[in-house]
Amino acid sequence: MAAVGATTLLAGCVTNAEGGNPDGWTPIVPDEVPDIAAMVPDAVAADGVLSVGTNPPFAPFEFKDSEGNIIGVEMDLAAAMAGVMGLDFQPVEQDFAMILPALQSGTVDMGVSGFTDTEERRESFDFVNYLYAGIQWAQQTGDDVDPSDPCGLTVSVQRTTVSETDDVRPKAEACEESGQEAITVLSYDTSDNAALAALIGRADAFSADSPVTSWAVNRSDGELELIGDIFDAAPYGFAVNKGSELGPAAAAALQHLIETGEYAEILAQWSIEDGLVETALINEQPVEGVSQ
Repeated sequence: MAAVGATTLLAGCVTNAEGGNPDGWTPIVPDEVPDIAAMVPDAVAADGVLSVGTNPPFAPFEFKDSEGNIIGVEMDLAAAMAGVMGLDFQPVEQDFAMILPALQSGTVDMGVSGFTDTEERRESFDFVNYLYAGIQWAQQTGDDVDPSDPCGLTVSVQRTTVSETDDVRPKAEACEESGQEAITVLSYDTSDNAALAALIGRADAFSADSPVTSWAVNRSDGELELIGDIFDAAPYGFAVNKGSELGPAAAAALQHLIETGEYAEILAQWSIEDGLVETALINEQPVEGVSQ
């Protein structure tokens, strides 16, 4: 019964069954800025729509409300950037691993799904950076897990995220190479299922990007707690094809939102007040004629 109760709790408070936007949320839909709209490449401007590939649930970045609408802080920010560029906003739900291939094939214009801007990904894509975050672990409240001593633990992650590829898998290899007890890695298609595994005791700990872990803990009714420090801080970014003219246009739109204060307002509505960028960046570099 404890497992059933935990499942119900997390399904109602952390996952894809959440009721909607946070208390006090209001839509922020800025007007078009003609000079920025003129920067949008013709292939995107032709239908007047900015289509973005996304993979809910990954709260608070993207998840579905009780009516099935995709909401979240990334949806709000990307929609505001689309407005500045004179475009309508259209999220397209996809498997996380298929978003970047869909971007390459032209099925979507942009990838907006909690992407960490890594050197490997930059080989094929550009990232309009909007936030810095790190990796954070969580455990059942009262347990004694040490993220710096993980050998022998069972750790849950969302499949193909940096928590799997850059955190838990390398630690698992290090444990085996040193002759210590192996880490059991539980990989799930969604972050909410990974968090659920820790909440019901299937995993000793849950590793995810720090805002995602904090969101899950805050909605677990005290059943989960954060452990250890945030580590491996890195930029988040909206992905576009390498060298695409959409990158500078999107960066200009983000810069406009930074200067008007709407950028910080959007993130604050989702309780994100740390790690904000001061200027719009692409691959962590200022954009000529865009960033101040």
